[in-house]
Amino acid sequence: MLIRAFTQHDLAPLTELTIDTFRPFYEDSFRPVMGEAVFAVQHGNWRDDYREQVAELHAPERHAYVAIAEAEASIAGYVAWSVDPARNKGEVTILAVSAQHQRQGVGTALCEHAFAQMRALGAEVVEIGTGGDQFHAPARALYEALGCTPHPLTVYFRQL
Repeated sequence: MLIRAFTQHDLAPLTELTIDTFRPFYEDSFRPVMGEAVFAVQHGNWRDDYREQVAELHAPERHAYVAIAEAEASIAGYVAWSVDPARNKGEVTILAVSAQHQRQGVGTALCEHAFAQMRALGAEVVEIGTGGDQFHAPARALYEALGCTPHPLTVYFRQL
């Protein structure tokens, strides 16, 4: 596996990888639990939201970066992070690993790469978040294995 810096050529495949990776959460987890009204308001345009978000992830002028993991001549996953130099804090914005490369150490390698880059940019603390639902259980396990400490947060939704 090779971890390399983002190039503009990566934008379309990363966007599709993100949509493919998180589709089960939105369509098979969040939507059935919350119902159509809440889903429509909260995440009804999730694919378009990712198209916008992924396009803005790599912006070194804003201390925001993306690294790509390649395996078998294809993109296995990516990590995006940012650093706030004034606060000595880094944040992982998104981690996505293709279904065919999950549970093969790609997420670990990407996080460790991002942590090292943040450290080199002066970060002393990193924030990384994920959901508390079953879909996100592997991410929680990964972050805890990397030595991250969870802080519970509960978000409620209700149709009015």
